Amino acid sequence: MKSRNPHIGSAVDDYLEAEDLLTEANEIAIKRVIAWQLQQEITSRQMTKTSVAKAMGTSRAAVDRLLDPENTSVTLNTLGKAASVLGKRIKIELVEA
Repeated sequence: MKSRNPHIGSAVDDYLEAEDLLTEANEIAIKRVIAWQLQQEITSRQMTKTSVAKAMGTSRAAVDRLLDPENTSVTLNTLGKAASVLGKRIKIELVEA
């Protein structure tokens, strides 16, 4: 008799949690969404990365890091500045796990 795969029929989150990858996967997913939203706002306002950086009082490299969907090490301060420049605000909340 074949051994049954314990992950068949389970949720992706269950698998990621079992492999200790859930937190990292969530961080990457959140950063990708934020980077996408910021890029959409920058594009809709016809701004350049350089003009965003100048308005934020930072470097173009910092804006590149902010828009990099793989870079999860962005500070709340940087997110707040970017949001403000784009006429937005950041909303963060804790939810049940």
